[in-house]
Amino acid sequence: MTVVFVSATGTEVGKTFVSRGLIRALKGRGRTVEVLKPVQSGYDPREAEGSDAGLLIAATGAEVTPERIADVAPWRFEAPLSPHLAARREGRSIDGDAVIAMCRERIAKRKDALVIEGVGGIMAPLDETRTVLDLMVALGVPVVLVAGSYLGTISHTLTALDVLARRGLTVGTVVVSQTPGSSIPLDETVSSLKAFAKGVPVLVLPRLPPESSPDHAVFAELVAKL
Repeated sequence: MTVVFVSATGTEVGKTFVSRGLIRALKGRGRTVEVLKPVQSGYDPREAEGSDAGLLIAATGAEVTPERIADVAPWRFEAPLSPHLAARREGRSIDGDAVIAMCRERIAKRKDALVIEGVGGIMAPLDETRTVLDLMVALGVPVVLVAGSYLGTISHTLTALDVLARRGLTVGTVVVSQTPGSSIPLDETVSSLKAFAKGVPVLVLPRLPPESSPDHAVFAELVAKL
């Protein structure tokens, strides 16, 4: 059985697209895939189908309904901010222990594969005292780390890998998702990461149009490395 936590070096680097591709690739191998986006900020209920949770649900082949959204993403906030700030803006708070307990329950009850997508980057604040990293440590499942190809991504990615290793987490794969308009050649970024991120597979996802179906060959390769 497969459980994986998809996280990133920061926000807006393609985490949901990679999660969708991973889901589709698992399904292509005949796996039953469940999805979980425990906390989602920037959620507009009027555009539920295009939300992160909605896109993950659709990737499994299920219909996007309010009930499924609530099941996949129990903590949803409208402001596109880090979870603790988005919750505060609505006069709410996030109970990190409840998030951890819910995730552990879903892991224990899964039928087959479970793809969990984080929010923001690995150090995005989850509640007033904990980060997404603390959630990942509490769950202890393998991580897929998504990075961009912008100037500075090498340092950001290597820093993230160092932190994850120090906290005892296994990074199954780094996926470099090409950043639009980056002045840095994609192949140079990837070759540098491969040189420094020894022992961690690095896969390359070229920039695809937003409307593209997440069926790129890289996702079959990603599943094979999990």
